[in-house]
Amino acid sequence: MAEPATLNERVVAEFRANGGRVGGRFAGMPLVLLHHVGRTSGREFVTPAAYLPVAGTEDAVYVFATNGGAAEDPGWYANLLAAGTTRIERGTETFPVTVRELTGDERDAVYAEQVRRSPGFAEYERMTAGVRVIPVLELVRAGTG
Repeated sequence: MAEPATLNERVVAEFRANGGRVGGRFAGMPLVLLHHVGRTSGREFVTPAAYLPVAGTEDAVYVFATNGGAAEDPGWYANLLAAGTTRIERGTETFPVTVRELTGDERDAVYAEQVRRSPGFAEYERMTAGVRVIPVLELVRAGTG
């Protein structure tokens, strides 16, 4: 079997081989795999993303469109917003979710909590200051929210 070519492909393969756990620079970070379809290409993608659990439920997570601190949003962000629904893999489970973008104080509070738990996210915010606000999406298991 061929070795996965890109970092994302390697992370996806490791995630699936280890029940949702990965090592390296993502060791210990909660990750989900986002399934999404390109808005113009129609191509299917699977992208790993750090998540923050929504307090009080196992049926929702927040994901952060940091794009590693780049000036532009990652492609998956617009794909998820356009679709309004998708599927995620968390651990060994795959399930459908609805997509909602957080704004204003709600977005700021969730992002601040992510920075508290994973301080590297403060660097992404510093890198994008004055360029863009890093989007935060809430993904809720379909049929529960």
